[in-house]
Amino acid sequence: MPYLASEETARELKRALSNPNVQSDRLRYRNTILRVIRFMTQGLDMSPLYMEMVKASATVDVVQKKLVYLYMCTYAGLKPDLALLAINTLRKDCADPNPMVRGLALRNMCNLRMPGITEYTQQPVLSGLRDKASYVRRVAVLGCAKMHNLQADAEIDGAVVNELYSMLRDPDPVVMVNCLRALEEILKDEGGVVINKPIAHHLLNRLKDLDCWGQSEVLTFLLRYRPREEDELFDVLNLLDGFLRSAHSAVTAATLRLFLRLAAAHPAVQADALGRGRGPLLSACTAHSRELRFAGLCHMQQVLRSLPADFAAHYKKFFCSYAEPGYVKFRKMEILVELVNDENVPLILEELQAYCTDVSPELAQAAIFAVGRIGRTYSERCLSILTGLLGLRQDHITSAVVQTFRDLVWLCPQCTSSVCSAVAGCEDCIQDSEGKLALVWLLGVHGEQIPSAPYVLEEYIDGLKAELSPVVRQELLTATVRLFLSRPAETQDMLGRLLHYCIEEESDMCVRDRALMCYRLLRGGVEGTRRVLGGPKSDPSLGVITGRPNEPINSWAPHFNTLQPLSSRETWADAATRGSTEPTPKLSVEPSLAGAEAGEVTTPDAAEEAGAFSLTLAPVLSPEAFEKHWLQLETSHTQTLRCPGPRSPPQTLQAALQLVKIQALAFSRPDASPWKAYLCTHGPGSLILAELLHDADADRLQLTVKQEPRDEQGLRGFVSVLQTVLQTVTTDCVSAPYSEHGSTLRE
Repeated sequence: MPYLASEETARELKRALSNPNVQSDRLRYRNTILRVIRFMTQGLDMSPLYMEMVKASATVDVVQKKLVYLYMCTYAGLKPDLALLAINTLRKDCADPNPMVRGLALRNMCNLRMPGITEYTQQPVLSGLRDKASYVRRVAVLGCAKMHNLQADAEIDGAVVNELYSMLRDPDPVVMVNCLRALEEILKDEGGVVINKPIAHHLLNRLKDLDCWGQSEVLTFLLRYRPREEDELFDVLNLLDGFLRSAHSAVTAATLRLFLRLAAAHPAVQADALGRGRGPLLSACTAHSRELRFAGLCHMQQVLRSLPADFAAHYKKFFCSYAEPGYVKFRKMEILVELVNDENVPLILEELQAYCTDVSPELAQAAIFAVGRIGRTYSERCLSILTGLLGLRQDHITSAVVQTFRDLVWLCPQCTSSVCSAVAGCEDCIQDSEGKLALVWLLGVHGEQIPSAPYVLEEYIDGLKAELSPVVRQELLTATVRLFLSRPAETQDMLGRLLHYCIEEESDMCVRDRALMCYRLLRGGVEGTRRVLGGPKSDPSLGVITGRPNEPINSWAPHFNTLQPLSSRETWADAATRGSTEPTPKLSVEPSLAGAEAGEVTTPDAAEEAGAFSLTLAPVLSPEAFEKHWLQLETSHTQTLRCPGPRSPPQTLQAALQLVKIQALAFSRPDASPWKAYLCTHGPGSLILAELLHDADADRLQLTVKQEPRDEQGLRGFVSVLQTVLQTVTTDCVSAPYSEHGSTLRE
């Protein structure tokens, strides 16, 4: 919207531009035009001056021409009829002896972007392609792409395309790069510019003549070329070798990406290239620009997934500065964890310990989690740091430390006694749900080693009505039942009160289902409950986790120097999952499976007798890939399972299948008719896909299995595992009301 008083200002300027006295004075005339441009950029409507500004373009003053051309291109869309009057002036300037004027006129003629302009610009552009001045050829090449954009539906002119391909050998390097850009724009519907062997070798030999941005552009286009012979491949790599140490980070990154792509079959060559580019990569991680620094850190994380030892000596470059933004500090701490070794672990832990008391709660918690990840290898050093942080009595610090303790106890069983002695008295300083979850889990699983565990849980039970998080209430149920199994005398009364409240008064159905499951487990006997809830707390054979294995370079090389490293963020849980080898459990049911009768729970021994079978979810199959495989494969097995219909909540069924390493891609609602579910998993060396179809009349489940490759033993094991899970979780959740047996636990 134009500013107020723009009309009066425009009339004043119009009188000045039409004044012969002003026109005769070149300096006053130019200053008046400058005022027009200034007001135009401030938002005032200067379009009524179009005719006067077109007349002002007839001058030998190059500066004045630039100002007038800027005005004409800005208002050409509002005044298309008057803009056509300027075409003759522009075409005349395209034949000016001064190459600067020719290029300026040609560029602005292509920028007018109005209907019918193509027929006037076509001839000047084609003439500009053969101009003696390199500046005019640069403008004309880009003008071809602009003409194509104005008529995107028109047929591609083959003569122009051939002319641009021939101009790739132009002596001016900027003209060559502009030809690549123009061809890419014109041929985008056909796959872009084609890079064959002569063009690829010509571009490689001309790289040294380009500026840094031109080199980055050409290196990106060279990704489309694949040498067919080993000798040619190494000739190309030798030509690229010098650009791995370029002072410009964009050139180094583009060269590394091309190097990694060409040497995909030679991991040693890839590793050597990354080693030679170590200096520029580290420089990008310490760049003055925050944005460039962040991009460098994201790419460094990719490199460290394969070569962490090569950068371990440069860990000090990833220490956080006080003035750095939070997103940079988070990345640096993640990198420091990857660089830890026996030599630098004291200094890195000392640095991270300083971040644990940062004024930003998010940054302080991230530093504590980083110390916890290092603690999986150097547990004694990190436990002393984490225990000392508990003395600060800060809510967010205590919560993060307790969450870290939970992970350490699971992954490093030798830390259990130290953690149990440290968490005593932490309940008063934890206010968030994540911290409460971690503390309640520790009290339930290792409550026999924590003297105050029953009394802490009793405080949470007494304040259950004020607890807003249903996840905390579910975890409190499970932890109390577990603690009851090890310390029944101290826990019996509060467990009865907890179950009574969760079944009779709780409004959240997930919490109520969990309470019903715990109640029925206890009705079935303590030994049966212990077999279900008292599974392995962790695998002592894991010992000290030394870190995740190095990934092959080709796993991340295709995304190097793209936006993918910047857009994806690996969580601490993801890194922990990749860093440890999780044992595949035998078929057992965790307390998250609501609505299960105690007598119907399958124990590990019973699962072995039924033919327990090891499955895995990796690699995870997407719904699109599932559909593709399902349509291609033939049916391997069909069977009618004598199981009840789907009466449990969808979350319960999905959780049950997840425990036995079966991925539920899609399933219907429990009340849908017909009811379907699509499942997938991986057996030993085979992909297994399954469809469940429920027949409401016969109350049976029809199972259809497809497998690739076919494996009879794996097929039988999958069917056995699936049938056992379905029998466990599809029983009716609501049997006898709790009020009839409400006093069982109190007697």
